[in-house]
Amino acid sequence: MKPAAFTYHRAHDVTDAVGLLSDLAAAGEDPKLIAGGQSLMPMMNFRLARPSALVDLGPLRRLPSMTALDAEAGTLTLGALVTHHAVETATLPDGFAVLARAMRWVGHLPIRSRGTVAGSLVHGDATAEWCLLALLLDAVVVTEGPAGRREIPADELFHGFYATAVEPDEVVVEVRFTRPAPHAALSEFARRHGDFAIVDAAVALDLAAGDMTAEQVTGGRVVLGGVAPAPVRVPEAEAVLAAGGAPGPELFAAVADAAAAAIDPPDDPPVTAAYRRRLTRTLVADACAQAAGGPR
Repeated sequence: MKPAAFTYHRAHDVTDAVGLLSDLAAAGEDPKLIAGGQSLMPMMNFRLARPSALVDLGPLRRLPSMTALDAEAGTLTLGALVTHHAVETATLPDGFAVLARAMRWVGHLPIRSRGTVAGSLVHGDATAEWCLLALLLDAVVVTEGPAGRREIPADELFHGFYATAVEPDEVVVEVRFTRPAPHAALSEFARRHGDFAIVDAAVALDLAAGDMTAEQVTGGRVVLGGVAPAPVRVPEAEAVLAAGGAPGPELFAAVADAAAAAIDPPDDPPVTAAYRRRLTRTLVADACAQAAGGPR
């Protein structure tokens, strides 16, 4: 398949991009932004998306702020055009190292070399690794539109299937991760490496020294993808972590059981709801073990 006909526009800076989106919409067009294009172009080729105009953000790569990775005072800020591969190969602070480790799950190297962090978040795929990581690490998406800049917390970003709080006339300019998680991991299962995940799980553990200096789990977060129209946190599983205990198979199995029991996944043969629950149980336990210091 090939995409439906569209007009092509190049934005020279953020203000130009916002102006193009507004002007095209006012003229009755249905414009979309394109950055890496690794999500949008396949959908256009299959005619699942038919924008009448594309606004290319590629020229904005010359702006240092759009490709910057800055760590300061417990916050990691990524420019909107930072690629998956740039994160994969960056030296990140311990609290954000999970971002680099998780990139191995994102497609294949050509995709990671072109796809962008902001593009993945705005696309809003329920199994996209960046969407889970945004909830795990309290990301804030900063956009610029006709009314100026605004900040969208991750827990307000995802509205459902491929739907986010970013307005059609807004451009993402940066993504800030504000919750360092030195003990965190993401695990997923797909039919083949590089395919979309059937289910994925991201876990962050809060660990503290206990009696005789042995570490104890004192809390944490559990985020799932592929079990609902958008990525979700699982309070029931997080309550098990908050109750505390020694990190190990017994506690992690309890967290996994709580996560699997709490969800109501889709039942779409050949991927049944029961199968997604089993995957959830396995992946949550695996992510917990990795977060606690097990195999990476």
